[in-house]
Amino acid sequence: MPSPLDLLTRPAREPIRRWVLKAFPRAESGGPDYDHPHGDPGLFGPHSATWRVHADFPGMLAGGLAALTLQTLHPLALAGVWDHSNFRGDLLGRLRRTTAFVGGTTYAPRVQAEALIEHVRQIHLQITGHGEDGRPYAANDPDLLTWVHVSEAYCFLQGYRRYGHAALPAGAGDRYYGEVRRIAEALGARDVPASEREVANYFRRIRPELMYTGRSRVVLGLLAQVRLPVPAARLSRDLFLFAGHALLPDWAVALLGHTPWQRRQAQLAAHALWSIAPVFRAALKDGIAARACRRMDVAPEQLSRWA
Repeated sequence: MPSPLDLLTRPAREPIRRWVLKAFPRAESGGPDYDHPHGDPGLFGPHSATWRVHADFPGMLAGGLAALTLQTLHPLALAGVWDHSNFRGDLLGRLRRTTAFVGGTTYAPRVQAEALIEHVRQIHLQITGHGEDGRPYAANDPDLLTWVHVSEAYCFLQGYRRYGHAALPAGAGDRYYGEVRRIAEALGARDVPASEREVANYFRRIRPELMYTGRSRVVLGLLAQVRLPVPAARLSRDLFLFAGHALLPDWAVALLGHTPWQRRQAQLAAHALWSIAPVFRAALKDGIAARACRRMDVAPEQLSRWA
């Protein structure tokens, strides 16, 4: 018999499913095969913290936008985006490519996940230049790779905590960081934090290198104007963008210079996203996480429970 939540969310599921697939279309060809080979656990497997955290769409989208915001505070990481990325004309495409990489390295079979990592490694070899202050940068710099990884992993985990509707068991955060650092290390990162304490220490060490610059302002201005190809595009964008701001650490909010009203917007958006997150969850039961679970003969519902 359907639960009350099932009955309440049913009318909204198909519109939300269309919303998500239009904003983040699934590759018809050329992408990972999440269904084969049978029994291949990929890089993590269905009992990992990573499969659970990354299966939650609201937390991951808000977390991804938070990570993009946080990453603009590192001048050398931002220089690579500024010089080599088409962010001015295709910021949504950049977000889609990041989403595809995270999804593929999380849920694809091992050989395909490793191929995605190698593909990105080869792209990084071509991204070099100099920052505004004249310092050289390279996308394959181990320290820059660590920064990008930690900012993403932190925001994804915070997104799950804030919007996932499931209490994170003691030690689960450490499990998550310990698992996902393998992707960063495969890309060439070094000294990658493997626990919540190590992540907190890492942020304390790197904060003197971070700053809010004119380039940061330009990129964040474009992010605030990106148009999702969905109904109520501005409302949808603002909901997830502001809900992402609610995930940022206090020191980053201060560095970004968010006003009291912007902080209030973030809290209102966080409350709204938390309230509607179950509708997104119910509408997206056939996503790549579910396909990967079936590849492993595991019920997708298990990802909502922590063993």
